Amino acid sequence: MSILNKNLQFHIKTNPAQIGRYVITPGDPGRVPLIAERLENAVQVACNREYNTYTGELDGEKVSVVSTGIGGPSAAIAVEELIRCGADTFIRVGTSGGMDLAVTGGDLIVAQAAIRGDGTSQEYLPPHYPAVADFAVTKALAEAAEQLSQDEDGKRFHVGVVQSKDSFYGEVEPETMPIAAFLEQRWESFLRCGCLASEMEAATIYAVAMTRGVRAGAVLTALWNVERSKAGLPDRHTENSDRAITCAVNAIRRLIKIDNN
Repeated sequence: MSILNKNLQFHIKTNPAQIGRYVITPGDPGRVPLIAERLENAVQVACNREYNTYTGELDGEKVSVVSTGIGGPSAAIAVEELIRCGADTFIRVGTSGGMDLAVTGGDLIVAQAAIRGDGTSQEYLPPHYPAVADFAVTKALAEAAEQLSQDEDGKRFHVGVVQSKDSFYGEVEPETMPIAAFLEQRWESFLRCGCLASEMEAATIYAVAMTRGVRAGAVLTALWNVERSKAGLPDRHTENSDRAITCAVNAIRRLIKIDNN
């Protein structure tokens, strides 16, 4: 007998009646109720492991908020099971470390593509195939971010490529790793290519979405930028994701309007 139930999902513990077409996916379970406050009549419908799920309404459409946990494997499970519940549009709201010198802590980053430094996407896409966001979702996020931004440190927005990786400490303390030379050389190559920031889930979410034929995008808050510190440039540190949350909600409003026309 299969452990996979076509109704109640094995990990996220939801059924199709509980999930909206549009889903916001933070990593942190604790961020879910904060995002759900932006919806109408939102209630918690499930909570299991790292997966905290609320569903409410936005402009007359059912919208869910579901945490993915940290990293690719758990994110892939969440997206797979949400698709089985009928979801077809995903926006990751997350945090990142800035890389490009133009990025300051507090800036928003709309990830139009992600470097596949994760392991999970390798089980979805061929080795050299890119992990790319859906154009309509990216456009909606960029337009929403522009309205929320100013030409001021910590209040700008950027659209471009981010790095997704599996090892947080391989990024922040590469010199402690046996493969330090490889990690440092790879990081330098990403900087030369204009990579905006480093995070841990976008490539996986994009790979699953591309494989299953659904839409996905991501908006990230840059918490800080270590490269600015290294270069002796001023930087900001923030743990506030409010602007990214507002960006995601406003982008879904745009998508709802487009989809209903």
